Amino acid sequence: MPSSKTAKVFSAELEGIESKLIEVETDINVGLHSFTIVGLADKALSEAKERVNSALKNIGVKPPSKENRRIVVNLAPADFKKTGSHYDLPIAVGYLLATGQMLSENMDDAIFVGELALDGRLRPVNGVLSIAGLAKKLSKTLYVPQENASEASIVSGITVVPIPDLKSLIDHVERRDKIQPHPHTVPSFPESSLDIDISEIKGQEHAKRALIIAASGGHNLLMVGPPGTGKSMLAQALISILPPLSHEEIIETTKIYSAAGLLGGQPFIGRRPFRTPHQSASLPAVVGGGQSPKPGEVSLAHRGILFLDELPEFRRDVLEALRQPIENGRANISRVKGTLSLPAKFTLIAAMNPCPCGYWGDPDTECNCAATDITRYQRRLSGPLLDRIDLQIHVPRVPLEKLRSININPQESHVFKSSVISARKRQSERLKKIHKITNAELSSKECDSMIQLENGVGEFLTKASDKLKLSARAYYRTLKVAQTIADIENSDTVSQAHIAEAFSYKLKEHELGAL
Repeated sequence: MPSSKTAKVFSAELEGIESKLIEVETDINVGLHSFTIVGLADKALSEAKERVNSALKNIGVKPPSKENRRIVVNLAPADFKKTGSHYDLPIAVGYLLATGQMLSENMDDAIFVGELALDGRLRPVNGVLSIAGLAKKLSKTLYVPQENASEASIVSGITVVPIPDLKSLIDHVERRDKIQPHPHTVPSFPESSLDIDISEIKGQEHAKRALIIAASGGHNLLMVGPPGTGKSMLAQALISILPPLSHEEIIETTKIYSAAGLLGGQPFIGRRPFRTPHQSASLPAVVGGGQSPKPGEVSLAHRGILFLDELPEFRRDVLEALRQPIENGRANISRVKGTLSLPAKFTLIAAMNPCPCGYWGDPDTECNCAATDITRYQRRLSGPLLDRIDLQIHVPRVPLEKLRSININPQESHVFKSSVISARKRQSERLKKIHKITNAELSSKECDSMIQLENGVGEFLTKASDKLKLSARAYYRTLKVAQTIADIENSDTVSQAHIAEAFSYKLKEHELGAL
């Protein structure tokens, strides 16, 4: 046997929710026994040598601890930090190839990921869907733990080999017992019961109309009203009228949850996300980041709902950090070696009381707050943030007598959802040329070129905007809301009635005082 032997296999590293190809090089040379992993490995990866050693020993092959040689594993590129336990499998494969204990003609067309148990079994890892996308791009076969195979197979056009344990992988590579590739995973949408259906909400017709518009166009919504009027219930009911995820949206959403380790054993995310962070949530928890950057709540709500209850109770820095992802649909996390950009196209639904006690302006209950307390409370929300919220409504208390007299219509949610799906279809047909899904995603330039106004409506829109002293951003957001209302009504043009209704979703001074 030559004094030095080398082997090279491929793995991948997550960078946000995208994957980067990593070369795992193994060198076995003459010298005192040592087993070293180099290439900016974190602690979990540095401990891989102990898991690899025990796993190899327990499947009956010669482990590194029995090699009276110097073993070096290099993860290239060396200046890029490597994290996680999914390098266990490629390190073990590289060692087996370098020592001649596993024979294979060529491993250049394969990517290996997986965490080793001490008995040689493979445990599931995070981020497999992103790695599957990389494997497809590079036309490589993907070897993954058996429990990750369904997730990886959502990506069509690649070969995914599900590996139950290290011994099975050796038998497969040496053609003694071939493992069949996992079939393509086709997402299914079983009927699931929702906690709250919009048909269960009595009254609040104005708020329901705002929810339909928000769901149809992806518009942000702020609900203001005293405690107990159903603001939180309305927000939760929004899920019941949203259209199902498309295949592309399933892949986008699943990649985020997989990278964050939040799939919970499921191969994909089949429902639109509904995220409700607590008021005490930190900036990295909401926007993303941390020592090992992970998606925050704004990314976990991608293509779904981010619900912020008691909006003024959130930290000021957290609220201000929402401005950029609301505007651009991405969360940018600044790092020492560059900026990490994560998708964050969510619909913001927020709820708040008009004052600390919640009863300022309420006709039935007296407010006990001092004027300075009310002003301080409302000023926790900046003008630029409110400017980015398309729909702003007051949610009043419904009298008990009226609540008792209203009968629930179980078909209401079906009617609302059909209206939303129809409006979304009109938008997708109109916007497919610019690769966008909802009106809320339109830029000001695209609004000017794609929104068709009826004759004379432009003058009405300009006068109303001047009277309300709207900023340019608020002007275009109002225009986009009007376009969504036109889509709901199957109209090819935006009329004055559509514009007037869009303007009605702006809070009046008596409904939100200083704001």
